[in-house]
Amino acid sequence: MYIYNVTINVLEEIHDDWLNWMKTEHIPEMLSTGKFSKALMSRVLVEEEMGGITYSVQYTTESKEMLQKYYDENAPTLRSRTKAFEGKFVAFRTELEIVSEQ
Repeated sequence: MYIYNVTINVLEEIHDDWLNWMKTEHIPEMLSTGKFSKALMSRVLVEEEMGGITYSVQYTTESKEMLQKYYDENAPTLRSRTKAFEGKFVAFRTELEIVSEQ
């Protein structure tokens, strides 16, 4: 199993609209691709020097190949839908391999 982790720092001025969009549109669209079995959204409790509010969204997928299929088939379209928030957030993505779960 793998986790596709997206960490996003959002300006406070758009926070409420962005959070609503993530919960009602973006995360459901990610899951509807069929590439991910679940999503976990967490607020990061460390204050960033640059300000804003930071979240981590972890999407669980069955394999590296399935994650690559997401990149090839869905990522460009889904990432393009962030235009309404352009310039008001910073995101970085990390791929994680689950080694053990207890």
